[in-house]
Amino acid sequence: MSSYELPKKFPTTVVGSYPKLAQAEKAIKLRKGGQITEVEFKELIKPAIKEVVEDHLWAGIDIISDGEQARDDMVVYFADRLRGYSPGDWVRVFDNEYFRKPIVVGKIEWVEPITVEIWEYASSISHGRPVKATITGPYTMLEWSFDNYYRDRKELMLDLAHAIRREIEELVKRGVRYVQIDEPALSTRPFKEEVDMLKEAMDIIFRGVEAKRIVHICYGRIEKIIPYILDYPVDQFDLEMKNSNFRLVPYLKEYSYNKELGYGVVDVHSLQVESVREIKEAVDALMREGFIGPEKVYLKPDCGLKRLPREVAREKLRNISEAAKLARSEW
Repeated sequence: MSSYELPKKFPTTVVGSYPKLAQAEKAIKLRKGGQITEVEFKELIKPAIKEVVEDHLWAGIDIISDGEQARDDMVVYFADRLRGYSPGDWVRVFDNEYFRKPIVVGKIEWVEPITVEIWEYASSISHGRPVKATITGPYTMLEWSFDNYYRDRKELMLDLAHAIRREIEELVKRGVRYVQIDEPALSTRPFKEEVDMLKEAMDIIFRGVEAKRIVHICYGRIEKIIPYILDYPVDQFDLEMKNSNFRLVPYLKEYSYNKELGYGVVDVHSLQVESVREIKEAVDALMREGFIGPEKVYLKPDCGLKRLPREVAREKLRNISEAAKLARSEW
């Protein structure tokens, strides 16, 4: 594996997911139908991961991902592989989007590595660029599951945290440098008691972890939880910004934000490809606020790219990279 030197200013990255490729759809369907084993599934998914990695490299992204090609759903993927879960019924999320909401039927326990082999494969073909490990967080797992066992939200969350911690330990052993916990559900219930409960879980997940520790939060009322999350044991908050017209920036400045920032500069819900100039202007606007330096700002999409056409996703990533190059020369 060749070495890759990360830019000292405005490194580029992704949140995680990428448009699902045909090979991945086929592999997921076969596994769900019981027609292939987990071992066979991990082999069958590799061509899709290879294409994602190639797209990320083509776009010039510094910290890439496997595109979460193996994941039918961000919660179900982990629920299917943790002890204590049972498949649930189909639940409507929005519009015509449905997912099979899993049911907690026993004590949640980690059984074996879930993401490790896929991360290792992506890393083996990344030309030295670091591959971010992304894991659905305990709060989102809790909120987007039915609980028929614990009946105590905090107890369930902490057991989920212990299971996630085991997965992270396995990843770090293999050399993971960037670990991201995805918590999109947190901003849907923006109350201090919820944020505090998750902090306990984050202490379990990240305490002593020797890798870059990241939490991704998107949409909802993020501004309401900012003052309560700043003491989380993380190095970086990865936040949606573009879709909400960067309204979070003044709040970060108000609360003397001093961690790294994953700065969302393209809208993953829009088919319009933001121009290099438009992205660069968003970077300039943040820099003019004066509360954060360019070495702490990671440029990336608002959220995962899975709902976009592949060509649109590619072009958005490419323009992020081009805007980053311009910004590095000025800031």
